[in-house]
Amino acid sequence: MGRYGPFPAAAGDGGGCLPLPIVAAEGALAVVDGAIAIAALVQLARIHRHNQLQGWTRQKIFHFLIGLSNIVFLVYFVSTIIATCQRWICWVHGCGFVLMASPQILLLASFLLLLSFWVDLCHQTNDEDEEDVRSHREALLDRTKTKPGIHPVNIRQRCCPGIHLGSRQKFVILVLVLSFVVMFAFAILIWVGRGENHIDSSLLKRVYLDVFSVVVLVLGGALACYGALLFSKMSKVRSETVSTEKWKVASLAAVSLICFSSSAILALVTNVPVLLYWYSTDADIIYNAVILFVYYFIGFMV
Repeated sequence: MGRYGPFPAAAGDGGGCLPLPIVAAEGALAVVDGAIAIAALVQLARIHRHNQLQGWTRQKIFHFLIGLSNIVFLVYFVSTIIATCQRWICWVHGCGFVLMASPQILLLASFLLLLSFWVDLCHQTNDEDEEDVRSHREALLDRTKTKPGIHPVNIRQRCCPGIHLGSRQKFVILVLVLSFVVMFAFAILIWVGRGENHIDSSLLKRVYLDVFSVVVLVLGGALACYGALLFSKMSKVRSETVSTEKWKVASLAAVSLICFSSSAILALVTNVPVLLYWYSTDADIIYNAVILFVYYFIGFMV
């Protein structure tokens, strides 16, 4: 029997409450997530108050996704502590996995949105030319199809005023939807695997985590590349404002690369976070608590 609990098996499998070090790590992460969520939503409200006419811009959606993902992370960490003590069957067999993966997908979508903005800035000249051609064609098409006295109505503008979707933003939405579809498919397989069959739920979680970690690695590399390209373009512009912004871009690109790469590599070479609660000694408990905190703090909070 160890100092932090009498359960040598997985606490998440009904062995009892989580050991104190892991509870402390998850409690600290929940507090940090709550603070980040409040800061993001306050910033969103401030931006919206000063810029209501433009509707939902990418900046507003980015802050909304950051706030939402951190709220779900907070719910996940608190629920993990409660679920293991209360021995929720659903938590082990799918529900916990869904609540763990959902905020990660939302955070992935937010940084894909940031990447799409940087890509737009880097290829602004080409995009403007294409937009001019497209607008000219649409104007000609409207002129030939519109009858006198009848005004063309854009259905998307009627349903979603203030939202303009470019091709790259549509790609972000597609990735977001596909990610949730894949996540729920894995959750269903994990739920089916709770019975007497050949489906290994732990292996499914591990496969999902590995695939997601590779995607995060690619995203970190893409942010670094386009951040460097955008920094190079901004360096050619002589302006005090641009000079300040370019260093913000460089800092964000560097932090994204370091944090995303570190968390992805940590997930690939360790059992965090999917197989976290398997331990046999007090040293394992301390090690898992530290890895848990580092993984989430560096990868999803910094």
